Amino acid sequence: MMQVPLTVGPMLEHAEKFFSKKQVISQTHDKLHRLTYADIGERTRRLMSVLDSLGIQKGDRVGTLAWNHHRHLEIYFAAPGMGAVLHTINIRLSPEHIIYIINHAEDKILFIDEDVLPLIEAVQDKLQTVEAFVIMTDKSELPESTLKPLYSYEELLHTGDPTHEFSKAIDENDPAGMCYTSATTGKPKGVVYSHRGIVLHSYALGLADSAAVSESDVSMAVVPQFHVNAWGTPFACTWFGSTQVMPGPRFTPKRLAEFIEKFNVTITAGVPTIWLGLLRELEQGDYDTSSLRAVLCGGSAAPKGLIQAFEQKYKIPFIHAYGATETTPLVTLSRLKSYQEEELSEEDKLDQRAKQGALIPGLDMKIMGNDGEVAWDGEQMGELLLRGPWIADEYYKDERSENAFVDGWFHTGDVVTVDEEGTLKIVDRTKDLIKSGGEWISSVDLENALMAHDAVFEASVIAIPDAEWQERPVACVVLHEGFADKVGKEDMLEFIRPQFAKWWLPDDVLFFDEIPKTSVGKFLKRQLREQVKEHYNMQE
Repeated sequence: MMQVPLTVGPMLEHAEKFFSKKQVISQTHDKLHRLTYADIGERTRRLMSVLDSLGIQKGDRVGTLAWNHHRHLEIYFAAPGMGAVLHTINIRLSPEHIIYIINHAEDKILFIDEDVLPLIEAVQDKLQTVEAFVIMTDKSELPESTLKPLYSYEELLHTGDPTHEFSKAIDENDPAGMCYTSATTGKPKGVVYSHRGIVLHSYALGLADSAAVSESDVSMAVVPQFHVNAWGTPFACTWFGSTQVMPGPRFTPKRLAEFIEKFNVTITAGVPTIWLGLLRELEQGDYDTSSLRAVLCGGSAAPKGLIQAFEQKYKIPFIHAYGATETTPLVTLSRLKSYQEEELSEEDKLDQRAKQGALIPGLDMKIMGNDGEVAWDGEQMGELLLRGPWIADEYYKDERSENAFVDGWFHTGDVVTVDEEGTLKIVDRTKDLIKSGGEWISSVDLENALMAHDAVFEASVIAIPDAEWQERPVACVVLHEGFADKVGKEDMLEFIRPQFAKWWLPDDVLFFDEIPKTSVGKFLKRQLREQVKEHYNMQE
């Protein structure tokens, strides 16, 4: 067979040739844009020539701090299309983590949405490798800014060459993109995506028993483009010629509902928090959602009640999926097999579909317990290990790779069961991480910060269920003797506030006489969770 490299550039070239009239509908801060794939192709080519003129070379990191819109989509193809590396940066991380990420990746240029400008201005003196800043805005004039040099995205494009060609000097194993984890413990970890991995992952999104993305779809990715490449949908949807609806910055559930109705959205993707908000909006308003064939939900487990409401009340198929930054991210997707549709009761069907689902073709997994691989009986638990062509094999320049990638397998840190049908269910985590709105929060980091307070003897942070965010952190604190009347909840929060992003801060601080411990002196978080549930009168 011919040895033709699998690279990102030809994906957009395919859209230019065969889907030139199909549209990308993009909401920005100031207006709604409608561009064809012919337009996107020309603008991407102009951008590649601009990057070339700014000195960007093969392998250089091109950073973005941006929401979901057409300009971000153009960078998705321009950077890897010329041999550079797309680096999407999570806007919601703390300034300290953003500084670390930009410096660790050695970003050479940053593309910034206008509302993110103050964040980067505040940290610019600590950025060691950035040589230029480009602001993405609809306004004709550059804003007043301390960033130097600062360019206008649209003005740069006017100077670009619309005939600039995608690089042919790219190996399919070259890096095309990178993203950092949300810092579960310590500093964020970088994951590099190869051209080959992105292309094969895009194929996987088009499989009939996967997301079944196709030309006939109108796709609205709600998951941010800075979060694992919006789950790969911008690449796949462009390649397959799907219409794309991009909801832009700081969208609301109302905007999502209006866009679904107005543009006849057929498939959309996001974390449970998004769908809880949309559900409330649908209950309050009168929207036509009949065009939807699938809501993809990942990031954390969706409550059965949420699945039932979408499917039974609004007749919207709700599909669970599982993945991670290290897996590009699609790993499993929950669909019933044909005979299960006929054989299972409605309750059993819901139980199955509330799980994370079956492995996507092309990947391999095993479940490891303390004594080796565990049986697929739906009962025995073990850590999920993965391998495959779109699974990372190391972290970028990070010694933590040694523990996470062993003998060709990625150790996910997720504890799971797998039933006789091969259906995977996440049941716990190897470390006590808290997942809030699809983002990880490290209990250990919060505990260490709290215990640095002079009044604190012990601190343990646990997750409690939350109707909107799925999980939220609660801090359990034991004070030194004599401090009980001197410090309270607000003192604790004020003490740690400068160290963390706002959404990391515990929702509550509870004070205890002692924290239960294991036989070796570790915090017994299982028992602590029960005590906290009793405090809040929570029901299982």
